[in-house]
Amino acid sequence: MTEDLEEGNLIFKTEAFLSYVVLSSWRDSILVLKSCEKLSPWAENLQIVRRCSESISWKACASPKGIRWPYTGKPPSVSSPKWNDNTKDSSPSRNQQVPPDWWFEDVSILRIDHFVRVITAIKVKGMRFELIGAAIMHYAAKWLPGLIKDGSAGPGDDGSGSNSGSSNSNTHSCSSSIWKGGLHMVVAETGNQEDPPNVQAKDRRMIIESLISITPPQKDSVSCSFLLRLLRMAVMSKAAPALVTELEKRVGMQFEQATLADLLIPIYSKSGTMYDVDLVQRLLEHFLVQEQTEASSPNRQSFSEKHRYDGAQRITGQNAKMRVARLVDSYLTGVSRDRNLSLTKFQVLAEALPESARTCYDGLYRAIDSYLKVIISPIFVI
Repeated sequence: MTEDLEEGNLIFKTEAFLSYVVLSSWRDSILVLKSCEKLSPWAENLQIVRRCSESISWKACASPKGIRWPYTGKPPSVSSPKWNDNTKDSSPSRNQQVPPDWWFEDVSILRIDHFVRVITAIKVKGMRFELIGAAIMHYAAKWLPGLIKDGSAGPGDDGSGSNSGSSNSNTHSCSSSIWKGGLHMVVAETGNQEDPPNVQAKDRRMIIESLISITPPQKDSVSCSFLLRLLRMAVMSKAAPALVTELEKRVGMQFEQATLADLLIPIYSKSGTMYDVDLVQRLLEHFLVQEQTEASSPNRQSFSEKHRYDGAQRITGQNAKMRVARLVDSYLTGVSRDRNLSLTKFQVLAEALPESARTCYDGLYRAIDSYLKVIISPIFVI
């Protein structure tokens, strides 16, 4: 098998095939890495996983204008795509614009540990954080059914700041066959719908923890709605406490983008209350700490620039607090119908924000009125 006796033996031919055929092809790199799932730890020890991950990451980071190889687009479902050996008309034409999210569907067929390797390599090569975040949301939509609901967790919905055309790539619902990401079909679609991957509870927890760990730290890399739904799954799956805490801090960074529906998280312990009010209290505390940190962060601008920057920052911070105040008031109204909610928890959450955050107290008054009706009404029942 080696070159000790004669040239052109199996190891040399295998290495040449891997280097010049497999690793030079986008499709073959994906397929070989996918096949490595059943060859652990040999594939890892032989560096095949590392080399395929590097090949995929380099091609994913290539300029869309230079892409001439086949890639998967417009899947009929979020299940793993089937490659077609007939690649006729499968490559993008010269006049066809390739979207930045062209690689999402292909890498989403990978097992979570291999997906992490690819995303980590892509990060090192400097891809935009919002595009990496969109790829993570696409992967989560496939492997965590129920996380993305009604295709509404795209970054554009919560101001995640993605301006790359990838914002629509996350609007794919696990239960829908409509793909809105703008990917072009280059392999034959199967006529029948496939079920989402069957993920066991242990694997689901590992996927959740891995996605938390590789999500870019930038504020708007993923939507707040996605983070909250991932947090809900993390709590339900009993993910590592350190990762749950980190995820809570991430939500706090963009808490002003949250919606009431995402905050109404059921409690998964026998505490008697319907919703996890303590969790929302922690999210609010993380938000306030983040706002205070940003307000006191030093900068090296000139005197005039510093005053303009400080003024704009105060306005932005105040607007965020006002949005959060309205959100908290709506949340208090929503949870006020829970008879087991203690007065202390209600009061602490209502008083958590500074007075300047509320320009109108109508929402808070409605929440208090609703809470008092629920608490007091049983007293007058004969």
